[in-house]
Amino acid sequence: QVQLVESGGGLVQAGGSLRLACVASGRTFTSYTMGWFRQSPGKEREFAAAISRSGGSTDYADSVKGRFTISRDNAKNTVYLQMNSLKPEDTAVYYCAAAGGATLTTRTYDYWGQGTQVTVSS
Repeated sequence: QVQLVESGGGLVQAGGSLRLACVASGRTFTSYTMGWFRQSPGKEREFAAAISRSGGSTDYADSVKGRFTISRDNAKNTVYLQMNSLKPEDTAVYYCAAAGGATLTTRTYDYWGQGTQVTVSS
């Protein structure tokens, strides 16, 4: 069992930056591919970024590529999402997720956080 707790959301102007963090409980953090997803009102949840268990490989949705950076600190059981050049269309609830024993390209995750709101004003 893994529990995920996100933080770092908030209100920011277009062009600004935010850094989200997700802390995982348990001793097997390195067993999980970690991902960030987001969901805007009236839309389905969508994939944003993922990072491999070692942190050596990453994957991004086209909509965030070049603006967002996912990273992890396995010593701290934490995964981050650095979001730069934010746009109003990035407004969403952002969720951290963990996939056990999965490859980087998986979109099936086993554990989810409660989400953190990101609002980008124009």
